[in-house]
Amino acid sequence: MLNWNEFDDRDALIDGVSRRLHERLGAALKARREAWIALAGGSTPMPIYARLAGMELDWTRVTAVATDERWVPADHEASNGHQIRRRFAGTGLRVASLVPDDARGAANVDHADQTLAALTGPFDVVVLGMGNDAHFASLFPHSPALPAGLDPHASDNALVVVPDPLPPEAPFARVSLTLAKLLATRSLMLVIAGQAKREALEQAARAEADPHRLPAAALLRAAGKKLEIFWSP
Repeated sequence: MLNWNEFDDRDALIDGVSRRLHERLGAALKARREAWIALAGGSTPMPIYARLAGMELDWTRVTAVATDERWVPADHEASNGHQIRRRFAGTGLRVASLVPDDARGAANVDHADQTLAALTGPFDVVVLGMGNDAHFASLFPHSPALPAGLDPHASDNALVVVPDPLPPEAPFARVSLTLAKLLATRSLMLVIAGQAKREALEQAARAEADPHRLPAAALLRAAGKKLEIFWSP
């Protein structure tokens, strides 16, 4: 059974998830010197981060990294890290990057591996989004990188994904955290909105769902009750 949290509308979703994140981060900072979080990009989570950034917390002790990143310069509008920095501007939160600031040449995981090497324990919180095609992070259906990315026991923390076809709104190669790395967290949250995504998730939750076609199926199976799902129309 899914750990399902339903809200009446988008603003209630923003309020509920931001409060839950604030509680989790507050508890993490009470227990440890610093907190590490992985945050999804996309239109649904960004207002949540903006709301969260206005809540009182010692943000100087929190480091965030995107769950996936486009192979673009750090100040590019398509950069998830850039969008996260914008929401938390002035708070003191540090955003570590999966890609080099200039992101030249072919996409690779060298910089991501260096960034993630600083993380000696699990994430305190991972926030995931999901597309209408049931992809999460940059683990897209039918991608050649998908088997490695969805292996819950993989030793790799990140991998390069080149969507085929490249989405016209973001025609870039990606560096994505693997499912194995995303599962290495004390709190795992999936935040979605809209009927289409609900239906995609319900399809992924079926016992016969094929993760190669619906990647979220692998997430649901591997995470089990650890995964909290938050949805609004």
